[in-house]
Amino acid sequence: MSGTADYSAFLRPHGDGRAILDLAIEGLVSANAIADVESALASVPGLVRARLNFTTRRLSTEWSNTACDPTPAIATLERLGYRVAPFLADQLETEEDRRTRWLLRCLAIAGFSAMNVMLLSISVWSGNVTDITPETRDLFHWLSALIALPAAGFSGQPFFYNAIRAMRQGDMTMDVPISIGITLALGMSVYETAHHADHAYFDSALMLIFFLLAGRVLDHAMRKRTRAAAANLAALRMPTATRIDGDDRFTEIPSDALKAGDLILTCAGERIAADGVIIAGQSELDASLITGETDLKPTRLGEAVYAGTLNGKGTLTLRVSAAGSQTLVSDIERLIDNAITVKSRYVQIADRVARFYAPIVHVAAALTAMGWIAYGASIHDSLIIAIAVLIITCPCALALAAPAVQVVTTGALFRRGILTRAGDMIERMAEVDTIVFDKTGTLTLPEPALLDASFLPDDALLVAGRLALASHHPLAKAVYKHVREKFGRLELFENTVEHAGEGMSALVDGVEARLGRPSFCDVKNPIWTDGGSVIAFRHGDRAGLIVVGQALRPDAQVILTALRHEGYRIIMLSGDHHDAVQKVARALGITEWSAGVKPQDKLATLERLKSEGRTLLMVGDGLNDAPALAAAHVSMSPATGADITQAAADAVFTGKALAPVFDALALSKKGHRVMMENFGIALIYNLIAVPLAVLGFVTPLIAAAAMSGSSVIVTVNALRAKYIKELP
Repeated sequence: MSGTADYSAFLRPHGDGRAILDLAIEGLVSANAIADVESALASVPGLVRARLNFTTRRLSTEWSNTACDPTPAIATLERLGYRVAPFLADQLETEEDRRTRWLLRCLAIAGFSAMNVMLLSISVWSGNVTDITPETRDLFHWLSALIALPAAGFSGQPFFYNAIRAMRQGDMTMDVPISIGITLALGMSVYETAHHADHAYFDSALMLIFFLLAGRVLDHAMRKRTRAAAANLAALRMPTATRIDGDDRFTEIPSDALKAGDLILTCAGERIAADGVIIAGQSELDASLITGETDLKPTRLGEAVYAGTLNGKGTLTLRVSAAGSQTLVSDIERLIDNAITVKSRYVQIADRVARFYAPIVHVAAALTAMGWIAYGASIHDSLIIAIAVLIITCPCALALAAPAVQVVTTGALFRRGILTRAGDMIERMAEVDTIVFDKTGTLTLPEPALLDASFLPDDALLVAGRLALASHHPLAKAVYKHVREKFGRLELFENTVEHAGEGMSALVDGVEARLGRPSFCDVKNPIWTDGGSVIAFRHGDRAGLIVVGQALRPDAQVILTALRHEGYRIIMLSGDHHDAVQKVARALGITEWSAGVKPQDKLATLERLKSEGRTLLMVGDGLNDAPALAAAHVSMSPATGADITQAAADAVFTGKALAPVFDALALSKKGHRVMMENFGIALIYNLIAVPLAVLGFVTPLIAAAAMSGSSVIVTVNALRAKYIKELP
């Protein structure tokens, strides 16, 4: 879309007379662009704030009023070389699908072409030491050129386009030396073929493109998954609400049209459409995605509830306190977006190295050519030596140093049940010194479990399990699951009756059996349950309480002990109540913990720890953890967590064990160490090879062989990244 288009139509009011405009930015090549874009827009009239999210490619701008003209800002962005359009989630998804298909086509063409050119090259190599004729060798070289040049021109586009954009923006990313190296290798190969040389380097250029594209496709896929899930909280939003008007008339309206003070009706099974206060009705609420607590909570008149909370079996009348963009869910969404924007400024090691590596190499090649010309060599010979310098310093080893380790480490993580969602997660994970855990669903298992039924003999426990089979209540499910695991398949009593809001009953051996609320079962409610919830059972004279609660992950104590032994500081932040959090803290030996923590409080705690110089890993599973996950230096979420939580995390782990957290830290540290070794190998290689090339002792053939050799060494060394010391 052109900068002359009318963008003012996309300005949205945002309170205090201000307006918001979200723009999609195409052409970003590295996180360095964030500072360039935001500083370039700082002087635009009427623009109050501009924040660029590198992950989602969204530029959020805030204007002083809806009458402001965004045209100067659009023109500034286009002068910097970016394509700009209004940010529309559907269009972004379509564009991402198109780019994914394009990258896969580039990868397929590079791989197919590289295999065919390699077959021709093998024939030439073997023929050079036997009896190949010059005419046959030249034919094979020209056939290789016929395959390689168009293939490299197409499949190398991701690097060429990014290199051109980076140079136009005054940036220096790894794509710049890669593009120059590929172009020179192909150009030299054509020149050598035209002059009947023994060797050409078409295969090396195509193989480099193929390996680098494989890493680029993997990184793009991870970013695409993050953008797709993080961009949508629709599952928690009710698009419409039932408003109760003054004459007791019910009107269906968009939930965004609600105002503070409106009365709304929320039926059983619906999500609450706005933040508000209960003024009539009785029900149970599942607020696990908001507060992190998994138990259904009975409602009380005058209690504050939040949009996105799932209503149970009753009907509630609420007085709206906040709606639309002012709800807690919307606040969480903004916190996530702001946190991801800040984290997207992280620049990967390869690009940081490229900032100083590429200019030095290019200056060295230019000085080499000028030096040899001044020394009296011909222009042809001087250029050959300069090109040999560029080929031998082509950042193949440097460009593969990080991706090779990432591929090996990512594979090792996957085999241990860890799915990475960010290409730079390994680098950031290796820097962690403090781990912040959520409690519910993270240190504990996500579903309630039976903690104590010691008063019941096995035959009574079996009856309780069969009664629980007929209920959908989380506590009853925990009883049923425990009994099923102990006794095997259970059958439902045929005469089971459900008593709404109370429990289940059935005649067993002519005597009524009940499972449900203590009052329903005529059992005295306990004063203290040690942080658990209770479900009562009665069968004749046999009666008592079954304690159900959050069971710790089976290896939580071992893993936290191992993490403390490795020197990590352990902190627990939970939205659950004090007693439940204290119980888990005592069981796991956690001395730093807080209960009843809201999303904003978790974020504030993380910011305080950052200001103390701490590098944080956040592990959590609820929607209330999502802003903290996005804000932490690096983050993990169980696969049982909410979709938006997994989207905000850098890695997702599966299974009931907590061991993947330890494995992720250990493998990332090992991977980072091997990555730095690879950069060291590439540096030592250049320190030895470059002087030889500058002095003219290296031919283009030797340069290509050395370049390939360094890449092989780096790749083989990367295989060490998958080996770590196992826990006893």
